[in-house]
Amino acid sequence: MDIKIDGDYITLGQFLKLTDFISSGGEAKLAVKELSITVNDEKENRRGRKLRTDDEIVIEGNVFHIL
Repeated sequence: MDIKIDGDYITLGQFLKLTDFISSGGEAKLAVKELSITVNDEKENRRGRKLRTDDEIVIEGNVFHIL
């Protein structure tokens, strides 16, 4: 699924909320520890990770591309 962002980047925590994996920003810290998340084929567990155009994010088998 393609996700368009405004600006230079979006954090992983914001991205999780945008894609409805979490319902509030407060859940991000726990979610990045519990969910299987990779960014550009690398395991990721930092909610502040900056996601930029052309990044590929896989969350629990769901593939997303940042536009």
